[in-house]
Amino acid sequence: MTLKKWTALALALLIPTSAMAHRTWFLPSSTVLSGDDVWVTVDAAAANEVFYFDHRPLRLEDLVIAAPDGSSVEPQNMAEGRLRNSFDLNLKQQGTYRVSLVSDGVFAFYKVNGEQKRWRGQASEIETAIPKDAEDVRISESARRVDTFVTVGAPTDETVKTSGKGLEIEYGVHPNDLFAGETASFRLLMNGKPAKGVVVSVIRDGIRYRNALNEMKVTTGDDGSFDVTWPEAGMYWLNATMESKETSVPRSSGSRAGYTATLEVLPQ
Repeated sequence: MTLKKWTALALALLIPTSAMAHRTWFLPSSTVLSGDDVWVTVDAAAANEVFYFDHRPLRLEDLVIAAPDGSSVEPQNMAEGRLRNSFDLNLKQQGTYRVSLVSDGVFAFYKVNGEQKRWRGQASEIETAIPKDAEDVRISESARRVDTFVTVGAPTDETVKTSGKGLEIEYGVHPNDLFAGETASFRLLMNGKPAKGVVVSVIRDGIRYRNALNEMKVTTGDDGSFDVTWPEAGMYWLNATMESKETSVPRSSGSRAGYTATLEVLPQ
């Protein structure tokens, strides 16, 4: 990858999601099913619009799938396209599955003998990765999580629990138990602590077929809490990003974290 392209990638991960033209998301073929041996297909993309494939596929190197009992599930029939990636899931257990893309890392730009260098890796590696004589060192941290949930039979809670790492949502209502006209309560957490004063964006599918985006924005309270009243049934894209001066890396200018979820709201 050229320096120009690598720099663009690093900057893209650090720009607030609200300012980015492309939204990342999963789109499952179903979120609530019944049966003993069922299948779901999940599409993954980054696009200008919500749930329309018009830009590029979402890379799946950091894909993590958890079964209701907490065990890992391997995706099947993975396919890479020009506008989307996709995979199948064979859901053999009763309960709630969590499909996640979890990534974090450190970006560094520096000079050695006047030559521009760059590095990307984990926080634990940076002290040995950057030469002691490096100049004009610029370091930043980035983390993101992209989620969706699929339930077979009755919803379960094991896979919905937060990990205490990065930006996450504590679901007051199960993510596969959302209904039009009802209000759901959530809490936004950063490393397990309340993320207050963060703007959360919620957009319903079908924006191609309406004149207005109809984006709902809510701001988290002191305890990280926020409520969303679902105006109608459909797939919803929920996103939050936040900046912090707290870092785990010396000389870092700060960190940025993002959380995105695809949630299906069912009719009453």
